[in-house]
Amino acid sequence: MRHIHFILAGFLLCICCTLQAKNRVIDQPPFIVRNTTSIEVSKVVISDTATVLHIYAKYRPKYWIQIAPDSYLTDNNGETYQLRSGIGIIPGKEFWIPESGEAEFQLVFPPLSDNATSFDFTEGEKVENGFSVWGIQLKSKKLPELALPQNAVVHKADPNAELPEPVIQYGKAMLKGKLLDSRPNMGMPISIAVWENIKGDITDIPLDIQPDGSFTKEVTLPGTTPCTIYLGREHMLQFFMEPGKTTEIYVNLREASRRKSKFHSEGKPYGEMVYINGPLETVAQELNGNHLGIDMQDKLYQNIAALAGKDIDAAKAYVLQISDETQEAIDKLPYSASTRQLLTINNKLITNAMLSSVASILTSAALHANLIKREEANNYYQELARKVPANYVSDEDMSILNVPQAVLSNQYVQMASRNVERSGELAKAWGSDKGIFFDIARNVTLYRGIKNFTPLTDEQKATVVAMPAAYREMLTAANDELLAQLEANKKKTGYTINQVDANVSNEDLFTSIISKFKGKVLLVDFWATWCGPCRMANKTMAPMKEELKDKDILYLYITGETSPLKTWENMIPDIHGEHFRLTDAQWKYLSDAFKIEGVPTYLIVDREGNTTFRQTGFPGVEKMKEELLKVTK
Repeated sequence: MRHIHFILAGFLLCICCTLQAKNRVIDQPPFIVRNTTSIEVSKVVISDTATVLHIYAKYRPKYWIQIAPDSYLTDNNGETYQLRSGIGIIPGKEFWIPESGEAEFQLVFPPLSDNATSFDFTEGEKVENGFSVWGIQLKSKKLPELALPQNAVVHKADPNAELPEPVIQYGKAMLKGKLLDSRPNMGMPISIAVWENIKGDITDIPLDIQPDGSFTKEVTLPGTTPCTIYLGREHMLQFFMEPGKTTEIYVNLREASRRKSKFHSEGKPYGEMVYINGPLETVAQELNGNHLGIDMQDKLYQNIAALAGKDIDAAKAYVLQISDETQEAIDKLPYSASTRQLLTINNKLITNAMLSSVASILTSAALHANLIKREEANNYYQELARKVPANYVSDEDMSILNVPQAVLSNQYVQMASRNVERSGELAKAWGSDKGIFFDIARNVTLYRGIKNFTPLTDEQKATVVAMPAAYREMLTAANDELLAQLEANKKKTGYTINQVDANVSNEDLFTSIISKFKGKVLLVDFWATWCGPCRMANKTMAPMKEELKDKDILYLYITGETSPLKTWENMIPDIHGEHFRLTDAQWKYLSDAFKIEGVPTYLIVDREGNTTFRQTGFPGVEKMKEELLKVTK
């Protein structure tokens, strides 16, 4: 009998070993590139009946993701494998992310072919912003070698080179480049932020990516300009553009994916994150290195709980401590003197910005620590702001604004714009009104008027004539462009200026406004002409409005007297819908009635006049469309 038991045990062991042998397991397979950081394949298990992808998900806590039921795999031989089912997730249904922000589930597909060496996962081209991961390896822990373009080179930096002054010249600059390992259906939004310090402006420019990953963009600039290329929300790559020159960029997407990987971020790099040729190429190359601890703003917000409950003086001491720690990290970097000089400028500008915003930061810290309720935040902020002395940031510390090289920092525009109105005061403190800050202050003052749809007056034109060539040419071109736009506005339709009935009481004001549009779904936008996020949201929603034009939705825009009349009249021809401009008293009443804490604030009103959605701050096109469609059915 004992002999039989041994035989039986051996037989069962053989069966288990055979079953295990049939299951091929690939732990933490390397992959070439992905268009998301929300999901990653932690394990692949292949048997003779199925391929199971173990998925690690990382996303915003208490929000959901979804896996499309039509998701599929494509192996390196071109064979496709349709999603069968999920384990721990139902394809096509909302999958809620827990408090930790991390979760796991499995996706089941048919068995991959034995001769497949890699495969891609995708939700498909029809899924907007769908997840895709390409080049998941089955038989190697190494990726196929990346073939770099000939011009994708690492430049040798001069360790002693000083940071040059920016070129101040008006003209066209060219950007060209390529996303290496790009896929035609990546669906990853790519844009560049142009930090136009000389204009006191930030311009966001989307890039048109060709199927092979290449792109070109011509930009008119008034001088050497810091720029940032955004890969979705995860990566920010810094470079410079300059009139009369070409900047060439090769973005290494596989290295970008590796750096944000849960399982491979500590591994060997797949080359440089980006290869740059052009103005300040070695500085740009070093700025994009994989370094940590050199952004004091990040460090401050990562430890914002430490500021909760602090008074103004204690907060300043803490901010300066973080600034000093950041500077120590910068000084230790194995970079050229020019790059460390620019990072030092960044640190000084950010420190000044954080101190200038101390009341706001302390309010955020108190909210984060649940020391105050959200409805108490405004009073808490106002009380703190009253305690901030005039010299909280010294005039000497502000003198960094008059250092020419500071204009090469993407942190400059914020602090310079804040202090334009103080230029006379700063001139007295510094003993001179000469220097790049004062040139920029004069330029920004005139440009702001043009940007706010107010052409230059004859007196202002006389001032412009006497300005340096780059500023003069830039302002003249901007003014001519505005005049042409205002002339074109006279022929535009699609918008209506409405008058508020003067006899209507404040209590009946909103009812009176919307009564004219009874029976329609209304998207009500409380906004202002001076509100950058409002204007950006209006541009972003324009395609959505066109898409939903047959849904009987009316767009209603309400502003107040803080929006200058002429600016408002000149701006709204490009904002299709019904427009109202209220008095200060009317605006205050509606602000109190609807608890409008800032602009933009949105309301969605159904056909019966019920408010179904309310939010301060633009929630994004998808959320807005989702809420509108709920009440148009």
